[in-house]
Amino acid sequence: MTAVLTPGAVPLGAWRDVMGGAAIPLDPSAHEAVDRSAAAVARVIAAGETVYGVNTGFGKLASVRIGDGDLATLQRNLILSHACGVGAPLPEAVVRLILAMKAASLARGASGVRWEVIALIEAMRAKGVLPLIPAKGSVGASGDLAPLAHMTAAMLGEGEAMPGVPAADALRAAGLAPVTLGPKEGLGLINGTQVSTAIALAGLFAAERVFQAALVAGAMTVDALRGSDTPFDARIHALRGHSGQAEVADALRGLLAGSAIRESHRHGDDRVQDPYSLRCQPQVMGAVLDMLRFVARTLAIEANAVTDNPLVLDDGSIVSGGNFHAEPVAFAADQIAIALAEIGSLSERRTALLVDPVMSGLPAFLARNAGLNSGLMIAQVTAAALTSENKQRAMPASVDSLPTSANQEDHVSMATHAAYRLLDMAANAASIIGIEALVAAEALEHRRPLTSSAPLEAVHATIRTRIAPLVADRFLAPDIAAATGLVEGGALVGGLRLPEVVS
Repeated sequence: MTAVLTPGAVPLGAWRDVMGGAAIPLDPSAHEAVDRSAAAVARVIAAGETVYGVNTGFGKLASVRIGDGDLATLQRNLILSHACGVGAPLPEAVVRLILAMKAASLARGASGVRWEVIALIEAMRAKGVLPLIPAKGSVGASGDLAPLAHMTAAMLGEGEAMPGVPAADALRAAGLAPVTLGPKEGLGLINGTQVSTAIALAGLFAAERVFQAALVAGAMTVDALRGSDTPFDARIHALRGHSGQAEVADALRGLLAGSAIRESHRHGDDRVQDPYSLRCQPQVMGAVLDMLRFVARTLAIEANAVTDNPLVLDDGSIVSGGNFHAEPVAFAADQIAIALAEIGSLSERRTALLVDPVMSGLPAFLARNAGLNSGLMIAQVTAAALTSENKQRAMPASVDSLPTSANQEDHVSMATHAAYRLLDMAANAASIIGIEALVAAEALEHRRPLTSSAPLEAVHATIRTRIAPLVADRFLAPDIAAATGLVEGGALVGGLRLPEVVS
């Protein structure tokens, strides 16, 4: 685990640890750069200069000069007026990540805030004072204004902290005092992409778990359907050249190696080719792997970036730009959404093969005493419903834009809800893969006494610790919930060697 969060150089693995509750502190060596930045803002005010966000109004009101005596009020008003979020609160893990990312961004010394502001964010994270941040209300430019205003309001003792208590009470109980914002500090706190990026990272981490579980479930299905491992031959994939495709093929070969089921039909099987959902797993899942890795690089950069405005440069000048525009995050979230939809789509097709007696050669819906029992008929229907929902939600969000702030902010990214949908999509995908795994485990029972490979028999045993064989119809929702839990918790992949998105 990373010892400290070094501003500008935090690896994705450390952000994942923060989400999980790891108490990784901010590198205190950032103090000097922060002090220089705050001093530059103080010099501007002392010189009587007019600088956006320091002594002016905001957005369309940027031309309104604010007197020195009202600068603290200006920043407080900014926060209260921008706390316009609606909807369900963001998950605690995401809020922890938002706090850590905001502190690390400010600590790069380009935002003009004092160290005490950063110290309060860090103290709140360390002591579990997590602002209650409504999920909806940001268009992903000028930063995540509304959700970050809710975060900052809690620092002022306004609004709420989780699980819905007054923020002032939560701060008091933790022995913390509300902060009084100085010039530019409110703007520095809310003008950034940390909310969009944190949610997108949560989606990425969930997508990696789903991806790996889908490889395992897919291998189980190949064996349960007596499919061929020939399409996973390394020579095939070397001729195409995509690294993700080759890695997926290698993983599938390893998962299937030594299967007695495979050996039983290696000779004399008159089938020439398997359906695409079995045969083309390296091509589809390899493309998913390559895309998720590209997304990971984008989000690693963004998570370490300075994304507020204006910025305090090394020479002390304060300049306006547009780093708050979250287009990279919006594109990344759209790509994760496509990946999740495709992972689920391929899995659902494999589940459909498993329950189809014509394609599988097994009892219809894997039911014993079919007719009296319906078996896993409707489990596949549930997978189909979730797959269709994910396809609908995979439509790109980044192509949409609505002007805001009286046309001053006339193009926005929609990154925040592009990312937020990923949480539901990943949950849907986990259930789709979980359903395939429980159906494939049942299909393997019908191949006994033949056994699968050692890795897949270990996965089968893991499933059986939570889900009993289906000897007769029973209430199946708990089985699907258990299978979903195996995917989301990582137990389905256990200690298997599988391709990683985040190393």
